[in-house]
Amino acid sequence: MSCELDGRKESCLCFLKQTSLRSGPLEGQINGKKKEAETLPSPPCSPSAVPPREGNTVVVTPVSASVSCFYLPQGAPVPRSTAVGQVIARIEATFANFKEQRATIHDMGKVSKACGCPLYWKAALFHGAGGETTGFISASSLVDTWNKLSLSCFDESSKFVYLLAKRGAAYLEQEDFTLLLQDIVDSHPGLTFLKDAPEFHSRYITTAIQRIFYTVNRSWTGRITASELRRSNFLQTLSLLEGEDDINQITDYFSYEHFYVIYCKFWELDTDHNLSIDRRDLARYNYHDSERATMPSVLFRGTSAQREGRMSYAEFVWFLISEEDKRSPTSIEYWFRCMDLDGDGVLSMYELEHFYEEQHDRLEAMGFEPLPFHDLLCQMLDLVKPQQPGKITLRDLKRCGMAHVFFDTFFSLEKYLEHEQKDPFAIHKEVDRNGQELSDWDRFAAEEYDVLVAEDSESEHPDER
Repeated sequence: MSCELDGRKESCLCFLKQTSLRSGPLEGQINGKKKEAETLPSPPCSPSAVPPREGNTVVVTPVSASVSCFYLPQGAPVPRSTAVGQVIARIEATFANFKEQRATIHDMGKVSKACGCPLYWKAALFHGAGGETTGFISASSLVDTWNKLSLSCFDESSKFVYLLAKRGAAYLEQEDFTLLLQDIVDSHPGLTFLKDAPEFHSRYITTAIQRIFYTVNRSWTGRITASELRRSNFLQTLSLLEGEDDINQITDYFSYEHFYVIYCKFWELDTDHNLSIDRRDLARYNYHDSERATMPSVLFRGTSAQREGRMSYAEFVWFLISEEDKRSPTSIEYWFRCMDLDGDGVLSMYELEHFYEEQHDRLEAMGFEPLPFHDLLCQMLDLVKPQQPGKITLRDLKRCGMAHVFFDTFFSLEKYLEHEQKDPFAIHKEVDRNGQELSDWDRFAAEEYDVLVAEDSESEHPDER
Protein backbone atom coordinates (compact mmCIF):
# COMPACT_ATOMS: atom_id res chain seq x y z
CA MET A 1 0.00 0.00 0.00
CA SER A 2 1.59 3.30 -1.03
CA CYS A 3 1.36 6.34 1.19
CA GLU A 4 -0.68 9.44 0.39
CA LEU A 5 1.91 12.19 0.52
CA ASP A 6 -0.45 15.16 0.59
CA GLY A 7 -1.39 15.47 4.29
CA ARG A 8 1.26 13.14 5.70
CA LYS A 9 4.29 14.04 3.65
CA GLU A 10 5.26 16.90 5.94
CA SER A 11 5.04 14.67 9.05
CA CYS A 12 7.16 11.92 7.50
CA LEU A 13 9.78 14.37 6.23
CA CYS A 14 9.94 15.99 9.66
CA PHE A 15 10.43 12.56 11.23
CA LEU A 16 13.18 11.71 8.75
CA LYS A 17 14.90 15.02 9.30
CA GLN A 18 14.85 14.93 13.09
CA THR A 19 15.93 11.32 13.45
CA SER A 20 18.73 11.62 10.87
CA LEU A 21 20.82 13.37 13.49
CA ARG A 22 20.98 10.11 15.44
CA SER A 23 22.07 7.87 12.57
CA GLY A 24 25.71 7.62 13.57
CA PRO A 25 25.25 6.34 17.14
CA LEU A 26 22.54 3.87 16.24
CA GLU A 27 24.44 2.48 13.29
CA GLY A 28 27.28 1.82 15.67
CA GLN A 29 24.88 -0.06 17.93
CA ILE A 30 23.53 -2.12 15.07
CA ASN A 31 27.04 -3.04 13.98
CA GLY A 32 27.69 -4.42 17.43
CA LYS A 33 29.46 -1.45 19.00
CA LYS A 34 28.35 -0.43 22.45
CA LYS A 35 27.59 3.14 23.39
CA GLU A 36 28.26 4.54 26.82
CA ALA A 37 24.84 6.19 27.00
CA GLU A 38 22.98 3.00 26.18
CA THR A 39 20.35 2.02 28.74
CA LEU A 40 19.89 -1.72 28.54
CA PRO A 41 16.53 -3.25 29.49
CA SER A 42 17.22 -5.15 32.68
CA PRO A 43 15.72 -8.58 33.32
CA PRO A 44 12.09 -8.56 34.40
CA CYS A 45 11.79 -7.83 38.10
CA SER A 46 15.53 -7.36 38.64
CA PRO A 47 16.46 -4.62 41.15
CA SER A 48 18.62 -2.97 38.50
CA ALA A 49 15.65 -2.43 36.21
CA VAL A 50 14.45 1.14 35.77
CA PRO A 51 11.10 2.47 34.54
CA PRO A 52 10.85 3.38 30.84
CA ARG A 53 11.82 6.95 30.00
CA GLU A 54 10.45 9.59 27.67
CA GLY A 55 13.36 11.85 26.84
CA ASN A 56 14.84 12.72 30.23
CA THR A 57 11.62 12.02 32.13
CA VAL A 58 10.91 8.78 34.01
CA VAL A 59 7.36 7.58 33.32
CA VAL A 60 5.51 6.66 36.50
CA THR A 61 1.91 5.51 36.65
CA PRO A 62 -0.08 8.14 38.60
CA VAL A 63 -1.58 7.02 41.88
CA SER A 64 -4.84 8.83 41.31
CA ALA A 65 -6.30 11.91 39.71
CA SER A 66 -6.46 13.72 43.05
CA VAL A 67 -3.45 13.72 45.37
CA SER A 68 -4.15 13.73 49.09
CA CYS A 69 -2.67 16.40 51.34
CA PHE A 70 -0.27 14.01 53.10
CA TYR A 71 1.85 11.09 52.00
CA LEU A 72 0.65 8.09 54.01
CA PRO A 73 2.51 4.99 52.80
CA GLN A 74 1.04 2.83 55.58
CA GLY A 75 -2.54 4.01 55.09
CA ALA A 76 -4.51 6.66 56.93
CA PRO A 77 -4.10 6.36 60.73
CA VAL A 78 -7.18 5.25 62.64
CA PRO A 79 -7.85 5.59 66.39
CA ARG A 80 -6.76 2.50 68.34
CA SER A 81 -10.04 1.00 69.41
CA THR A 82 -11.42 -1.99 71.24
CA ALA A 83 -11.23 -3.89 67.93
CA VAL A 84 -7.54 -4.65 68.55
CA GLY A 85 -8.33 -6.05 71.99
CA GLN A 86 -11.10 -8.18 70.50
CA VAL A 87 -8.73 -9.63 67.90
CA ILE A 88 -6.16 -10.45 70.59
CA ALA A 89 -8.85 -12.15 72.68
CA ARG A 90 -9.86 -14.29 69.69
CA ILE A 91 -6.20 -15.18 69.03
CA GLU A 92 -5.70 -16.35 72.62
CA ALA A 93 -8.95 -18.34 72.56
CA THR A 94 -7.95 -20.03 69.29
CA PHE A 95 -4.49 -20.98 70.56
CA ALA A 96 -6.02 -22.45 73.73
CA ASN A 97 -7.39 -25.28 71.55
CA PHE A 98 -3.99 -26.19 70.10
CA LYS A 99 -1.59 -28.70 71.61
CA GLU A 100 0.84 -26.83 73.86
CA GLN A 101 -0.85 -23.66 72.55
CA ARG A 102 1.36 -23.73 69.46
CA ALA A 103 0.25 -23.42 65.85
CA THR A 104 1.98 -24.93 62.82
CA ILE A 105 1.38 -23.74 59.25
CA HIS A 106 -1.42 -26.33 59.02
CA ASP A 107 -3.28 -24.65 61.92
CA MET A 108 -3.02 -21.16 60.52
CA GLY A 109 -6.39 -21.20 58.74
CA LYS A 110 -8.19 -20.91 62.08
CA VAL A 111 -5.68 -18.34 63.29
CA SER A 112 -6.15 -16.24 60.17
CA LYS A 113 -9.90 -16.18 60.71
CA ALA A 114 -9.40 -15.21 64.36
CA CYS A 115 -7.40 -12.22 63.16
CA GLY A 116 -10.17 -11.25 60.74
CA CYS A 117 -7.92 -11.85 57.71
CA PRO A 118 -8.67 -13.72 54.47
CA LEU A 119 -7.87 -17.45 54.67
CA TYR A 120 -4.76 -17.34 52.48
CA TRP A 121 -3.10 -14.70 54.63
CA LYS A 122 -2.20 -17.60 56.93
CA ALA A 123 1.31 -17.99 55.51
CA ALA A 124 1.93 -14.25 55.89
CA LEU A 125 0.78 -14.34 59.53
CA PHE A 126 2.95 -17.40 60.18
CA HIS A 127 5.99 -15.65 58.68
CA GLY A 128 5.30 -12.37 60.47
CA ALA A 129 5.21 -14.11 63.86
CA GLY A 130 8.51 -15.92 63.24
CA GLY A 131 7.10 -19.34 62.34
CA GLU A 132 9.59 -20.03 59.55
CA THR A 133 12.45 -20.11 62.06
CA THR A 134 10.91 -22.45 64.65
CA GLY A 135 8.28 -24.33 62.63
CA PHE A 136 5.51 -23.07 64.90
CA ILE A 137 4.21 -19.89 66.55
CA SER A 138 2.78 -19.21 69.99
CA ALA A 139 -0.09 -16.99 71.01
CA SER A 140 2.29 -14.51 72.62
CA SER A 141 4.45 -14.17 69.49
CA LEU A 142 1.42 -13.50 67.30
CA VAL A 143 -0.11 -11.08 69.81
CA ASP A 144 3.18 -9.18 69.94
CA THR A 145 3.27 -9.07 66.12
CA TRP A 146 -0.36 -7.93 65.92
CA ASN A 147 0.19 -5.14 68.45
CA LYS A 148 3.17 -3.80 66.50
CA LEU A 149 1.31 -4.10 63.21
CA SER A 150 -1.74 -2.25 64.59
CA LEU A 151 0.43 0.68 65.67
CA SER A 152 2.05 1.27 62.27
CA CYS A 153 -0.14 -0.26 59.53
CA PHE A 154 -3.65 0.97 58.86
CA ASP A 155 -4.86 -0.82 55.74
CA GLU A 156 -4.66 -4.28 54.20
CA SER A 157 -1.82 -3.45 51.82
CA SER A 158 0.56 -2.12 54.48
CA LYS A 159 -0.33 -5.00 56.85
CA PHE A 160 0.35 -7.59 54.14
CA VAL A 161 3.76 -6.10 53.35
CA TYR A 162 4.64 -5.86 57.05
CA LEU A 163 3.81 -9.54 57.63
CA LEU A 164 5.46 -11.03 54.54
CA ALA A 165 8.53 -8.80 54.09
CA LYS A 166 11.97 -9.42 55.55
CA ARG A 167 12.59 -7.82 58.91
CA GLY A 168 13.02 -4.06 58.50
CA ALA A 169 12.02 -4.03 54.81
CA ALA A 170 9.13 -1.92 53.52
CA TYR A 171 8.73 -3.88 50.29
CA LEU A 172 8.30 -7.42 49.00
CA GLU A 173 10.86 -9.19 46.81
CA GLN A 174 10.27 -12.30 44.74
CA GLU A 175 11.47 -14.80 47.34
CA ASP A 176 9.11 -13.29 49.92
CA PHE A 177 6.16 -14.84 48.08
CA THR A 178 7.51 -18.41 48.15
CA LEU A 179 6.00 -19.41 51.52
CA LEU A 180 2.62 -17.93 50.57
CA LEU A 181 2.48 -19.76 47.26
CA GLN A 182 3.77 -23.05 48.69
CA ASP A 183 0.92 -22.91 51.19
CA ILE A 184 -1.55 -22.37 48.34
CA VAL A 185 -0.08 -25.38 46.48
CA ASP A 186 -0.31 -27.51 49.62
CA SER A 187 -3.79 -26.52 50.75
CA HIS A 188 -5.95 -25.23 47.91
CA PRO A 189 -8.48 -27.87 46.77
CA GLY A 190 -7.91 -26.94 43.13
CA LEU A 191 -4.26 -28.02 43.34
CA THR A 192 -4.53 -31.29 45.29
CA PHE A 193 -3.34 -33.26 42.24
CA LEU A 194 0.05 -31.56 42.58
CA LYS A 195 0.72 -33.46 45.80
CA ASP A 196 1.80 -36.40 43.64
CA ALA A 197 4.06 -34.19 41.49
CA PRO A 198 6.32 -32.25 43.89
CA GLU A 199 8.79 -31.55 41.09
CA PHE A 200 6.24 -29.14 39.59
CA HIS A 201 5.72 -27.15 42.78
CA SER A 202 8.70 -24.89 42.16
CA ARG A 203 7.72 -24.34 38.49
CA TYR A 204 4.16 -23.36 39.42
CA ILE A 205 5.45 -21.07 42.19
CA THR A 206 7.98 -19.44 39.85
CA THR A 207 5.25 -18.82 37.28
CA ALA A 208 2.88 -17.28 39.84
CA ILE A 209 5.62 -15.03 41.25
CA GLN A 210 6.55 -13.74 37.79
CA ARG A 211 2.88 -13.06 36.99
CA ILE A 212 2.49 -11.16 40.27
CA PHE A 213 5.50 -8.94 39.59
CA TYR A 214 4.54 -8.54 35.92
CA THR A 215 1.19 -7.02 36.93
CA VAL A 216 1.81 -5.41 40.32
CA ASN A 217 5.38 -4.10 40.18
CA ARG A 218 4.65 -1.18 37.88
CA SER A 219 7.87 0.56 38.89
CA TRP A 220 10.02 -2.27 37.41
CA THR A 221 12.21 -2.23 40.54
CA GLY A 222 11.75 -5.86 41.60
CA ARG A 223 10.29 -4.57 44.87
CA ILE A 224 6.54 -4.40 45.48
CA THR A 225 5.50 -1.66 47.88
CA ALA A 226 2.26 -1.17 49.75
CA SER A 227 1.36 1.62 47.32
CA GLU A 228 1.70 -0.73 44.35
CA LEU A 229 -0.43 -3.34 46.12
CA ARG A 230 -3.16 -0.74 46.62
CA ARG A 231 -3.21 0.08 42.94
CA SER A 232 -3.43 -3.60 41.95
CA ASN A 233 -6.06 -6.31 42.34
CA PHE A 234 -3.70 -8.80 43.98
CA LEU A 235 -5.11 -8.82 47.51
CA GLN A 236 -8.67 -8.96 46.19
CA THR A 237 -7.70 -11.89 43.96
CA LEU A 238 -5.95 -13.64 46.85
CA SER A 239 -9.12 -13.41 48.95
CA LEU A 240 -11.15 -14.99 46.11
CA LEU A 241 -9.19 -18.24 46.46
CA GLU A 242 -11.06 -19.03 49.67
CA GLY A 243 -14.45 -19.25 47.98
CA GLU A 244 -13.41 -20.86 44.66
CA ASP A 245 -12.43 -24.54 44.59
CA ASP A 246 -11.57 -24.43 40.88
CA ILE A 247 -8.38 -22.44 40.83
CA ASN A 248 -8.58 -22.11 37.04
CA GLN A 249 -11.49 -19.73 37.50
CA ILE A 250 -9.04 -17.31 39.13
CA THR A 251 -7.24 -16.43 35.91
CA ASP A 252 -5.13 -13.64 37.42
CA TYR A 253 -1.88 -14.93 38.94
CA PHE A 254 -2.94 -18.40 40.13
CA SER A 255 -4.56 -20.33 37.25
CA TYR A 256 -2.99 -23.78 36.81
CA GLU A 257 -4.14 -23.86 33.18
CA HIS A 258 -2.19 -20.68 32.47
CA PHE A 259 0.88 -22.17 34.15
CA TYR A 260 0.44 -25.33 32.06
CA VAL A 261 0.38 -23.33 28.82
CA ILE A 262 3.45 -21.28 29.74
CA TYR A 263 5.46 -24.26 30.89
CA CYS A 264 4.56 -26.40 27.86
CA LYS A 265 5.57 -23.59 25.50
CA PHE A 266 8.90 -23.32 27.29
CA TRP A 267 9.40 -27.10 27.32
CA GLU A 268 8.95 -27.24 23.55
CA LEU A 269 11.76 -24.72 23.09
CA ASP A 270 14.03 -26.05 25.84
CA THR A 271 15.30 -29.04 23.86
CA ASP A 272 17.99 -30.00 26.38
CA HIS A 273 15.53 -29.48 29.29
CA ASN A 274 17.91 -27.58 31.54
CA LEU A 275 15.33 -24.85 32.26
CA SER A 276 17.05 -22.26 30.07
CA ILE A 277 16.97 -21.46 26.37
CA ASP A 278 19.36 -19.70 24.03
CA ARG A 279 18.72 -17.27 21.16
CA ARG A 280 18.15 -19.98 18.59
CA ASP A 281 15.64 -21.74 20.84
CA LEU A 282 13.68 -18.54 21.33
CA ALA A 283 13.84 -17.72 17.63
CA ARG A 284 11.79 -20.87 16.97
CA TYR A 285 8.80 -19.57 18.89
CA ASN A 286 5.76 -19.56 16.58
CA TYR A 287 7.89 -21.29 13.93
CA HIS A 288 9.85 -18.12 13.17
CA ASP A 289 13.25 -19.72 12.72
CA SER A 290 15.77 -17.08 11.70
CA GLU A 291 19.47 -16.91 11.12
CA ARG A 292 19.63 -13.34 12.43
CA ALA A 293 17.16 -13.86 15.29
CA THR A 294 16.81 -10.11 15.89
CA MET A 295 13.95 -10.37 18.38
CA PRO A 296 15.71 -12.78 20.74
CA SER A 297 18.92 -10.76 20.56
CA VAL A 298 17.08 -7.66 21.70
CA LEU A 299 15.33 -9.51 24.52
CA PHE A 300 18.68 -10.71 25.82
CA ARG A 301 20.04 -7.17 26.21
CA GLY A 302 20.87 -6.10 29.76
CA THR A 303 19.83 -9.37 31.41
CA SER A 304 21.66 -12.21 33.06
CA ALA A 305 20.92 -14.03 29.81
CA GLN A 306 23.11 -11.54 27.96
CA ARG A 307 26.07 -12.57 30.09
CA GLU A 308 25.32 -16.28 29.99
CA GLY A 309 23.82 -16.44 26.51
CA ARG A 310 20.65 -18.08 27.82
CA MET A 311 17.19 -17.06 29.04
CA SER A 312 15.74 -18.53 32.22
CA TYR A 313 12.22 -19.86 32.64
CA ALA A 314 11.30 -16.84 34.78
CA GLU A 315 12.37 -14.46 32.00
CA PHE A 316 10.44 -16.53 29.47
CA VAL A 317 7.22 -16.00 31.46
CA TRP A 318 7.59 -12.26 30.89
CA PHE A 319 8.38 -12.74 27.21
CA LEU A 320 5.40 -15.01 26.50
CA ILE A 321 2.81 -12.83 28.25
CA SER A 322 4.20 -9.74 26.53
CA GLU A 323 4.26 -11.47 23.14
CA GLU A 324 0.67 -12.68 23.34
CA ASP A 325 -0.88 -9.57 24.88
CA LYS A 326 0.65 -6.36 23.59
CA ARG A 327 -2.19 -4.18 24.91
CA SER A 328 -1.35 -4.27 28.63
CA PRO A 329 0.71 -1.43 30.14
CA THR A 330 3.54 -3.76 31.17
CA SER A 331 3.70 -5.32 27.72
CA ILE A 332 3.83 -1.92 26.01
CA GLU A 333 6.69 -0.91 28.30
CA TYR A 334 8.43 -4.25 27.72
CA TRP A 335 8.48 -3.90 23.93
CA PHE A 336 9.27 -0.18 24.05
CA ARG A 337 12.37 -0.97 26.12
CA CYS A 338 13.37 -3.59 23.54
CA MET A 339 13.04 -1.17 20.62
CA ASP A 340 14.66 1.84 22.29
CA LEU A 341 18.18 0.68 21.48
CA ASP A 342 19.93 3.90 22.49
CA GLY A 343 17.84 4.37 25.64
CA ASP A 344 16.84 7.98 24.89
CA GLY A 345 13.12 7.43 25.50
CA VAL A 346 12.28 7.98 21.82
CA LEU A 347 11.89 5.52 18.93
CA SER A 348 13.81 6.92 15.97
CA MET A 349 13.48 6.14 12.28
CA TYR A 350 16.67 4.10 12.42
CA GLU A 351 15.42 1.96 15.28
CA LEU A 352 12.16 1.31 13.44
CA GLU A 353 14.02 0.49 10.23
CA HIS A 354 16.37 -1.82 12.08
CA PHE A 355 13.47 -3.95 13.35
CA TYR A 356 11.53 -3.83 10.10
CA GLU A 357 14.44 -5.24 8.09
CA GLU A 358 13.91 -8.79 9.31
CA GLN A 359 10.15 -8.65 8.79
CA HIS A 360 10.85 -7.37 5.26
CA ASP A 361 13.20 -10.30 4.57
CA ARG A 362 10.74 -12.85 5.97
CA LEU A 363 7.90 -11.49 3.85
CA GLU A 364 10.03 -11.73 0.72
CA ALA A 365 11.02 -15.30 1.61
CA MET A 366 7.32 -16.21 1.91
CA GLY A 367 6.53 -14.75 -1.50
CA PHE A 368 4.88 -11.53 -0.32
CA GLU A 369 5.75 -8.10 -1.62
CA PRO A 370 6.63 -6.07 1.50
CA LEU A 371 6.02 -2.35 1.81
CA PRO A 372 9.02 -0.08 1.34
CA PHE A 373 10.11 1.21 4.73
CA HIS A 374 9.16 4.84 4.01
CA ASP A 375 5.59 3.79 3.22
CA LEU A 376 5.45 1.69 6.35
CA LEU A 377 6.81 4.61 8.36
CA CYS A 378 3.95 6.81 7.17
CA GLN A 379 1.48 4.11 8.20
CA MET A 380 2.99 3.89 11.69
CA LEU A 381 2.93 7.67 12.14
CA ASP A 382 -0.75 7.71 11.10
CA LEU A 383 -1.42 4.87 13.55
CA VAL A 384 0.34 6.35 16.57
CA LYS A 385 -0.12 10.08 15.86
CA PRO A 386 2.80 11.20 18.07
CA GLN A 387 2.34 14.49 19.90
CA GLN A 388 5.71 15.78 18.71
CA PRO A 389 6.53 15.24 15.03
CA GLY A 390 9.40 12.84 14.59
CA LYS A 391 9.27 11.47 18.13
CA ILE A 392 7.39 8.28 19.07
CA THR A 393 7.37 8.05 22.84
CA LEU A 394 5.99 5.55 25.33
CA ARG A 395 3.17 7.96 26.16
CA ASP A 396 2.21 8.17 22.48
CA LEU A 397 1.95 4.38 22.24
CA LYS A 398 -0.15 4.07 25.39
CA ARG A 399 -2.43 6.90 24.34
CA CYS A 400 -3.12 5.74 20.78
CA GLY A 401 -4.67 2.41 21.79
CA MET A 402 -2.99 0.67 18.84
CA ALA A 403 0.31 -0.34 20.42
CA HIS A 404 -0.38 -4.03 19.71
CA VAL A 405 -0.57 -3.34 15.96
CA PHE A 406 2.55 -1.17 16.11
CA PHE A 407 4.68 -3.80 17.89
CA ASP A 408 3.33 -6.72 15.85
CA THR A 409 4.46 -4.88 12.72
CA PHE A 410 8.07 -5.13 13.88
CA PHE A 411 8.12 -8.34 15.93
CA SER A 412 5.42 -10.83 14.96
CA LEU A 413 5.06 -11.74 11.28
CA GLU A 414 1.98 -13.90 11.73
CA LYS A 415 0.10 -11.23 13.65
CA TYR A 416 1.28 -8.51 11.27
CA LEU A 417 -0.28 -10.42 8.37
CA GLU A 418 -3.51 -10.86 10.38
CA HIS A 419 -3.70 -7.11 10.96
CA GLU A 420 -3.20 -6.52 7.22
CA GLN A 421 -6.32 -8.60 6.50
CA LYS A 422 -8.67 -6.76 8.86
CA ASP A 423 -9.55 -3.31 10.12
CA PRO A 424 -7.17 -2.64 13.02
CA PHE A 425 -9.75 -0.30 14.58
CA ALA A 426 -12.52 -2.94 14.57
CA ILE A 427 -13.71 -3.70 18.10
CA HIS A 428 -14.16 -7.36 18.99
CA LYS A 429 -14.74 -8.19 22.62
CA GLU A 430 -15.04 -11.52 24.40
CA VAL A 431 -16.23 -11.84 27.99
CA ASP A 432 -15.83 -14.47 30.68
CA ARG A 433 -18.59 -16.09 32.73
CA ASN A 434 -18.79 -12.99 34.98
CA GLY A 435 -19.23 -10.64 32.05
CA GLN A 436 -15.65 -9.32 32.32
CA GLU A 437 -13.83 -8.61 29.06
CA LEU A 438 -11.16 -11.19 28.29
CA SER A 439 -7.65 -9.92 27.76
CA ASP A 440 -5.61 -11.09 24.79
CA TRP A 441 -3.58 -13.18 27.21
CA ASP A 442 -6.65 -14.87 28.74
CA ARG A 443 -7.97 -15.65 25.27
CA PHE A 444 -4.62 -17.07 24.12
CA ALA A 445 -4.17 -19.20 27.26
CA ALA A 446 -7.68 -20.68 26.98
CA GLU A 447 -7.22 -21.59 23.31
CA GLU A 448 -3.75 -23.04 23.80
CA TYR A 449 -4.83 -25.08 26.81
CA ASP A 450 -7.60 -26.72 24.77
CA VAL A 451 -5.09 -27.53 22.03
CA LEU A 452 -2.59 -29.01 24.49
CA VAL A 453 -5.24 -31.14 26.19
CA ALA A 454 -6.44 -32.42 22.82
CA GLU A 455 -2.88 -33.32 21.81
CA ASP A 456 -2.33 -35.17 25.11
CA SER A 457 -5.56 -37.08 24.62
CA GLU A 458 -4.56 -38.14 21.10
CA SER A 459 -1.14 -39.32 22.25
CA GLU A 460 -2.67 -41.38 25.04
CA HIS A 461 -5.36 -42.99 22.82
CA PRO A 462 -3.91 -43.28 19.30
CA ASP A 463 -6.23 -46.20 18.40
CA GLU A 464 -9.36 -44.14 19.06
CA ARG A 465 -8.00 -41.45 16.79
